[in-house]
Amino acid sequence: MKLTIRKNELNEAVQQAAKAVSSRSAIPILSGIKFDADHQGLTLTSSDTEISIQTFVPAEIDGTPVVRVERPGSIVLPARFMAEIVKKLPEDDIEFEQQGGFQVTIRSGATDIQMIGLDAEEFPVLPDIGRQQVIHIPGELLKNMIRQTIFAASTNEQTPILTGIQWQLQGGELKFTATDRHRLSTCSADLGAPESDKFAGIVISARTLNELSRIIPDSEEPVEIAAADNQVLFRIGQVLFFSRVLDGVYPDTSRIIPQEFKTEMEIDTRQLTEAIDRAYLMSREEKTNIVRIVTLGSGDIEISSSSTELGRVTEQMRAVRLEGDELRIAFNSKYMLDALRVIDSDKIFIGFNGSMSPIVIRPTDGDRQLHIILPYRTTG
Repeated sequence: MKLTIRKNELNEAVQQAAKAVSSRSAIPILSGIKFDADHQGLTLTSSDTEISIQTFVPAEIDGTPVVRVERPGSIVLPARFMAEIVKKLPEDDIEFEQQGGFQVTIRSGATDIQMIGLDAEEFPVLPDIGRQQVIHIPGELLKNMIRQTIFAASTNEQTPILTGIQWQLQGGELKFTATDRHRLSTCSADLGAPESDKFAGIVISARTLNELSRIIPDSEEPVEIAAADNQVLFRIGQVLFFSRVLDGVYPDTSRIIPQEFKTEMEIDTRQLTEAIDRAYLMSREEKTNIVRIVTLGSGDIEISSSSTELGRVTEQMRAVRLEGDELRIAFNSKYMLDALRVIDSDKIFIGFNGSMSPIVIRPTDGDRQLHIILPYRTTG
């Protein structure tokens, strides 16, 4: 292998590929990035067995030469070192030359680096995912849907299926669901996509989707998504992102979503968020995160929390609309803040069916989100 490549394009590709490399891999070959050079350009591939990333640097971009391959070839180079060294090389052009065996020389200006690589034949082959069933979703929309649900996924590996987000495509609508049994978040978007049994209820790890979100640019450029039996492929420009699908059956969460409420409230999102955030500072000291809401019967609500060591904080605010039974309810303020902070609507709806029934939160502007928090049983 012998090639010359522009530094900026190589650095961007290496940084993208490095996201799929585990720092604790027990398999030495997976600590590296595979470099494949041919006359079309340079392909970089990385994997940690759960996710794989492949990115391509073409020979030309907009008619400008980027990669010049004199001798095609493949080798695996250490990801951690490459991610650090490429951006520190002095010149805009970088030359790679494989001398015999797996020894590679990297040259840039007066810098000359001798490196021992690994056999590319030992690198795992990426899954072959057919593209018969493909959906397209704007990148910014996909990032928002991940942001609006990912925090509700479980971090307890004893129930692996709940560490992911469920994807359901029905009637052209894509719906995300995440729950850790104490809270639930859903959001949906109308894609106008055809029915696909491959997207009927797949579950993708929240950690994986977090990594994916970091790759997707903030734009309306569509992300192409194809699903196979146990793999999903995301195509983002010149980047291919492969993810395993979690095994197991996701619980039916539709049964726990109330449709009618004994107490309903509409309230300013920012004011409520700031008030609960202040109460959270006190409840956090108690290590319970418990905050209480009490309706006062005059269109006002009282938000309070207490600490045995620090004292008590109480705050009153007026609801835009408050109807139904009087209410006294306690809940995890961190869970409430997580939900409120991903709602972009100026006002929110909150529905209650008593002190021990789920709290339902949703925006009032038609944005298709829904969040549920289970309350706490308290003695005060």
